[in-house]
Amino acid sequence: MLKLEEVKTDVFNDWCPGCGDFGILSALQQAIAELEVPREKIAVFSGIGCSGKTPHFLNVYGIHTLHGRSLPIAAGAKLANKDLTVIAVGGDGDGYGIGAGHFVATGRRNLDLTYVVFNNGVYGLTKGQSAPTLAKGLRTKSMPAPAIVEAVNPIALAICAGFTFVARSYSLSVKHLKATILAAIRHPGTALVDVLQPCPTYNDLHTKEFWAGADTPDKKPRWYDLQQEGFDAVVRDPEDGGEVVRKKTAGVMKSLEGGEREPVGVFFEWKTATYGEQLAARMPLLAEKPLAEADFSGRDLTPLLAELA
Repeated sequence: MLKLEEVKTDVFNDWCPGCGDFGILSALQQAIAELEVPREKIAVFSGIGCSGKTPHFLNVYGIHTLHGRSLPIAAGAKLANKDLTVIAVGGDGDGYGIGAGHFVATGRRNLDLTYVVFNNGVYGLTKGQSAPTLAKGLRTKSMPAPAIVEAVNPIALAICAGFTFVARSYSLSVKHLKATILAAIRHPGTALVDVLQPCPTYNDLHTKEFWAGADTPDKKPRWYDLQQEGFDAVVRDPEDGGEVVRKKTAGVMKSLEGGEREPVGVFFEWKTATYGEQLAARMPLLAEKPLAEADFSGRDLTPLLAELA
């Protein structure tokens, strides 16, 4: 187990004061410290946007990639080195808008990696345009008119795309978020952690006070923990197709609740064969060692190169 100070860096952080990104970063740092995995065996990939800076603040391998492209690059790293703990991070615009195609493709493969999405409903780095998760009819202070398109439901999309661990948390509930991220990383398969968060600069609707329920009659938070209320998201028999369908359906139905109380916690969890395990069954070389460490010096690649010429 690492000390928390070993996971942090000295890179200056210029996120806006009060941004939910700080809570997500803190939860990530704590989760990585508790993983009991050497730092050189962890790689964090990011796209573009405020969340794109996250690898700079984590003292592990970090790769700052292109807008919406963190997932395919993270997938490539996992395929090249199966021993890496791979974490991708990005905003809701980065992951559910520009990178939506990669989001679906990654879910279908069930690679053993984790995707943490900073979900604040706006494109914070480019002055607050509505992101895919902002509901139709809503208008933040930076928008000239209300949104006229339907919002993406990332939880339902992930479950239907094939993600085998689908969860949600809230950025300012760091204890819950850290536990959720840890569970996602330890899950053998593709895991999504969608993180609700405030953007104090551009999203004046979903503020810290909004999520705390300050304007509600009972002053209760606008989110509640699914597991504390008895929701069972886990597929107990991996080979029971009927149970898988039932648990997926239940998770999707919970994701449609929203409204006054937003569910957080695990919506769906299924331990089944990963993409890497299936490849290793067909290619013994991959079962022996990571592809990045394979020795090809004794192999004649001439036929392959001739075919590509």
